[in-house]
Order: sequence, then C-alpha cells, then structure tokens
Amino acid sequence: MAGSPFDTSAMEKPRILILGGTTEARELASRLAEDARYDTVISLAGRTADPRPQPVRTRIGGFGGVDGLAHYLREAGIALLVDATHPFAARISHNAAEAAQRTRIPLLALRRPEWLPLPGDRWTPVDSVVEAVNALGDRRRRVFLAIGRQEAFHFEVAPQHSYVIRSVDPVTPPLKLPDQEAILATGPFKEADEAALLTSRRIDVIIAKNSGGSATYGKIAAARRLGIEVIMVERRKPADVPTVGTCDEALDRIAHWLAPA
Repeated sequence: MAGSPFDTSAMEKPRILILGGTTEARELASRLAEDARYDTVISLAGRTADPRPQPVRTRIGGFGGVDGLAHYLREAGIALLVDATHPFAARISHNAAEAAQRTRIPLLALRRPEWLPLPGDRWTPVDSVVEAVNALGDRRRRVFLAIGRQEAFHFEVAPQHSYVIRSVDPVTPPLKLPDQEAILATGPFKEADEAALLTSRRIDVIIAKNSGGSATYGKIAAARRLGIEVIMVERRKPADVPTVGTCDEALDRIAHWLAPA
C-alpha cells in the first residue's frame, strides 16, 4: 500500500507489541484483541506487585536495554511497536525509539495529552523531581507527594517537611523521613474525594507529575478549588516518533500501516 512504512504482503497476521502499563495501553490492547486481523502482545515492566490481567498475551519484565529489545522485536516477528508507557517512563521510550530505528520496525507512540493550567491554578513548573524538592523551600510545609514510589527517595534530603505519600505499592526501602504517612491506593480518584483528603491532612502543597489523563486529575482540580499550590514536574521532550493522543487515533494509524498490500 502506498504510504505504508513496511511491506505486509507476506504477513498473514501482523504481530503488534504494545509496551504497556497505562490505562491507554490496556484500552488499546482490549480493542485490538477484538480485531482478528492482528496478533497482539502487551509487555509490562513488572514494577507493580499485582498487575491487572490483560486482554491479550502478556509478557512481564524488562528486555535488557536497547540490544535486548531489538533482539526480541526480530525474534518475535514484531511488525509494529506501540509505545504506550507512562509519559515519564523516559528510559523505555528512549530504548523503544533506538530499537525501532535499529530494526527498522515502525514505532507509534500513544501519549495522553498533558494537563494545561486553568484559571485559578497555582502551578510552579519544574523540570525534574530534584527541582521539585528544591522548590519546597526551607520553611516546614505539609506536602502531598503524588509522584509514585520510584523517585520518592529524593525527598529524604528535605526532612523538615511533613509528607503524605500516596502510591500503588509501598515505597521500598522505607523513606527516612521523621513525619510521613503512607497511603496505598489505585486511581481513578474523584475530585470530591481528593478535596476531602487534602483538607483532612491540611495539605498546603502538592508534588505531581504532568502525566495527563483523567484518572489522577482529581487532585489537580481539588487543588484549584482549595487554592493549594501544585509543584508540577513537566514532561521531557519526547523522542521524535509518530505520536497520537487517543486509542481511536492509534487504531486508525495501525489500520493504515498494517493494511494488506
């Protein structure tokens, strides 16, 4: 087919690999599972202790860097790679771009649009979690830490603050902070519930990543309503690869790329 990035004439059923771990990845996998034209596999990093069952064949664990991913793409006969990982999963996205280029297998990124500030928001934008720590300042503050568990250790250098730390799984090893409360929870989180949490814990600043989507936006909307500052870790510039923002767009692109010759 003219405009298709590779020849599918010899393929009976193109195999798609989704790099997952997000709501969008699961939705895309569910919709591809219903389409008999494709053979779909989803890969999860394995960082969540009890991942939800997926609607397609599932692979769990890392690939071993760019070399390992490139080897898997070739050996598994992958026709199309879809990077639907978290917007802040910079390493796997970099590896996906490099491996796709090396193997000449087309890559499509599925990235939910980032949040944009609205009237009433009190955002302090920063480029990294380390900058977010510095933005807290020296004066004692009550902090709602909602960045997941992987980078929470950075806040050990600021023990003067009081922390409420929410994550899906426990932070390991435990943080060395004198005043902390751990909340284990999985979204989506409603605005009303987030407002109640922020009020009951007397939170005066939120640390969040600009992950986009609706599942965790409740705390942002609640902060706007309550006048609470949000120190927002902004996304890094993504790799220069074809990118879509919704599953519908991804399915359209897949159908175009994998259409029979």
